[in-house]
Amino acid sequence: MKRPTVIDLFSGVGGLSLGAARAGFRVAGSVEIDPIAAAYHALNFPSTHHIQQDVGDLDGRELLRACGVKEGSLGGLIGGPPCQGFSVIGKKNSGDPRNLLFGRFFQLVAEMDPAFFVAENVLGILRAGNAKIVQDALECLPSKYKVLAPIKIKASDYGAPTTRTRVFFIGYDPSRVGNIDGTTFLDATISKVNVRDALKGLPDVRADWQSESQSWRKVKAVGDDAFAARIKGHIPEGVGDPQAIDLASQRIVSGFLGTLHAPETVLRFSQLAPGEVDRVYRSPRLDFNGLCPTLRAGTNSDKGSFQAVRPIHPTKPRVITPREAARLQGFPDWFVFHPTKWHAFRQIGNSVSPIVAEHVLGRIANLI
Repeated sequence: MKRPTVIDLFSGVGGLSLGAARAGFRVAGSVEIDPIAAAYHALNFPSTHHIQQDVGDLDGRELLRACGVKEGSLGGLIGGPPCQGFSVIGKKNSGDPRNLLFGRFFQLVAEMDPAFFVAENVLGILRAGNAKIVQDALECLPSKYKVLAPIKIKASDYGAPTTRTRVFFIGYDPSRVGNIDGTTFLDATISKVNVRDALKGLPDVRADWQSESQSWRKVKAVGDDAFAARIKGHIPEGVGDPQAIDLASQRIVSGFLGTLHAPETVLRFSQLAPGEVDRVYRSPRLDFNGLCPTLRAGTNSDKGSFQAVRPIHPTKPRVITPREAARLQGFPDWFVFHPTKWHAFRQIGNSVSPIVAEHVLGRIANLI
């Protein structure tokens, strides 16, 4: 209970939350409107107070009370406000009502008075057409906060095997946090991790593995480098589903769901070179010696139920499994996702890489 606290808004399944917990914070609260994402955040963070609600309807002081945090004692407010209206691969709609939630995040900073805040979003938020949205949001902040210029972070630069690049808005109260600037988060000593490293030890997957019971499989040892250590361990106090942790200690892991491709699709996939994009699926074949492109989440039923585009395995004529996607995003094997491919890929694709989150929040933790 003496660890500094954070509250995670728009928490999803918990990429930022896991990074925060590994950085030494206690995740006191999580807010997520999607019931399935909220349920799996609760499964992975059983010690956290969970609120399934629209962030736009929250009152900051009531949220603090609900999470058991005294006013003036919150370490950090973190979150990834909805990005669909900002995304360069979407409709780039600056009038998307979800964009207003970006400003609501900063209003809640003003109401909750954390020592620092971290808001993550897509690169598209920096487009000229979104400048007023960002400016109006930042103007909600009390003058005591020192706000850094937006920081672009490429996950592969921080030890994750993906090129996923996002923007982080970071600010802090200098009376409670030591000096932070753009160089705080730089580290030239981080080892690069490629697709081969990420998928090490995972079993081949049969197309007919379609049920949850079939998806639990034995994995091989992954080694002892920094990435492997986070894949198999680094379990913070109060985090993780006990059953999944116990099984992972025996190297029994979930998420190995197969995909039944048509014979012509299997033939097409088998003829792709590493890095080549399939002409029908528009999916790239992964290269063992390269990096995974940004994993996409697809859309929910209210936005057309479009399935996420899944990369093709480096050597097998199939798309990757949820567990392979989780490895490529930097999630540990003991972390659990929804037992269906649809929801698991949405949860993974919507998440901040916990490796990136741990790095960013760990640097801040050292300065509190």
